Amino acid sequence: MAISPPSWLDPAGEPTQVEAPPDVGVSPKGGRSRSMLRRGWEVFAENKLAIVGLGLVLFMILFSFVGPLIYHTNQVSTNLSLYLCRPSGAHLLGCDDVGYDELGRLMLGGQASLEVGVAAAVLATVIGTIYGAFSGFVGGWTDSVLMRIVDAGLSIPDLFVLIILSVIFHPDPLLMIVIIAVFYWFGVARLVRGETLTLRTREYVQAVKVVGGSRARAISRHVVPNAIGTIIVQATFAVADSILILAGLGFLGFGIQPPSTDWGTMLSNGTTYVQGGYWWLIYPPGIFIILTVVAFNFIGDALRDAFETRLQRR
Repeated sequence: MAISPPSWLDPAGEPTQVEAPPDVGVSPKGGRSRSMLRRGWEVFAENKLAIVGLGLVLFMILFSFVGPLIYHTNQVSTNLSLYLCRPSGAHLLGCDDVGYDELGRLMLGGQASLEVGVAAAVLATVIGTIYGAFSGFVGGWTDSVLMRIVDAGLSIPDLFVLIILSVIFHPDPLLMIVIIAVFYWFGVARLVRGETLTLRTREYVQAVKVVGGSRARAISRHVVPNAIGTIIVQATFAVADSILILAGLGFLGFGIQPPSTDWGTMLSNGTTYVQGGYWWLIYPPGIFIILTVVAFNFIGDALRDAFETRLQRR
């Protein structure tokens, strides 16, 4: 009984040109891709909480980065004559214990929180994606060794180590980005590795091997693009987690040091005066932390639903 050659070989057994994988969902005129993109956006837009979350994130960005251009305050020099001054026309949210305008401080803390959260999430996602995709694609004993490293990293109590590193080194935004990313990429790597184990068995990935394509090409051109949905969703959740980690470190007193600040550090300082009725030192930073983290989680949930819908239509 004659066996016909695979689809990527001609009748003579020679490799033929490999077409784009069906999972990419691109037609010659891009109609199918646009249709799936539109359907994904419709699913996202149907989630009212996601729209609210998107609006909250946009508000936080404008508040933190555009707000200081409108509401000018001195966030470098202290002014003890304004010690714990109450909200007024001159200081809309009052002042803290060293005379900093609290509303301006909230904007400055938002800059650090958002910058560290987004940058740490992006760095952790990039490292985890490369590591997990390589491990899952290569397989065998290499995959086993690399995954044991990930298991060891996940078993480390990250908050405890983060506190130690914050004590040893002077915490600044760049250092906090690196520290948080170093401990967060393990989970991303495990997730991407699981996706890669499924994708590497697809016909178009096997075709790359047959025609002599390198592992790097197979991973960069086929594995990662087809796992991009999972990667983006995980990155969204990573932003929320990074902001929460930074806030936790700041609340414990190991966050970004003055004159810079973050919302967690502001909340920690405010708890010192919880019995004095100085609500403007406690509620604003706490509310901003909660709203930002919840907003990114809402967006992540909606993106997951949108990408799942796209995959079901393929």
